[in-house]
Amino acid sequence: MKFDKSMTSVGTSLLILHLLEVRDMYGYQIISELSAQSCNVFEFQEGTLYPVLHSMQKDGYIDSYAVKAENGRMRKYYKITERGKRQLHTKKKEWRAFSAAMEQMIGGRA
Repeated sequence: MKFDKSMTSVGTSLLILHLLEVRDMYGYQIISELSAQSCNVFEFQEGTLYPVLHSMQKDGYIDSYAVKAENGRMRKYYKITERGKRQLHTKKKEWRAFSAAMEQMIGGRA
């Protein structure tokens, strides 16, 4: 099922922080994991993901570092910061309250 972009944009940074809490990842890995773990519901293009990553880095929620890949090219990895972990905790609580309220309002109705 395809969703309106406004529905998915709200939770994008939450999903990215959630993935990076588990392990550091480079951009393509983040895109692949978002897709795989959501059964292809969250499918992002690089042009959508990287501006979000840059904004999150500017806000201090994530940081990046370079690693030389097997092919010799440098690959940029992203990792969650302590500030990002606090943000993740806060946003998870907000999301749970929001989704519970939405489910209470519209749950069970098509």
